[in-house]
Amino acid sequence: MTTVFRDASLLRLFATTLIALSACTRRTRTIIVAPTPQAETVAPGTAAVLGVPPGHLPKPGECRVWIPGVPPGRQPRPKSRDCAGIAPVAPPGSWILYRPTADRRLVHVREVDRARVGVVVRVRVFEVESGRFIREENP
Repeated sequence: MTTVFRDASLLRLFATTLIALSACTRRTRTIIVAPTPQAETVAPGTAAVLGVPPGHLPKPGECRVWIPGVPPGRQPRPKSRDCAGIAPVAPPGSWILYRPTADRRLVHVREVDRARVGVVVRVRVFEVESGRFIREENP
């Protein structure tokens, strides 16, 4: 009978250890949501709208990073800054917004490659007041 009690005690100890270990494990689920671009295009180069609120545009002669699909309040560094050195820190898929001092009515959007940090793949020019697409330039 002693063997039966010892086996039952060992079984209880094993079950308790197993339950304790399973309670300590945690399952984590990671969901990656790709940002949706705010500029909607009907056909290449036509009918695009900027989609950046005027209060979030950089000052003339300055730049800022904008991440399409992220609300204005969650954007990085809300203040504009000097354009030198901003491209190497621009995350993949982001935009570098630039306001030229010569024509304050325009904003240049330098689109950063979706896979490479700071690599500008396209430059689009928009009108500040209406957000209307004007033209595309070479990067």
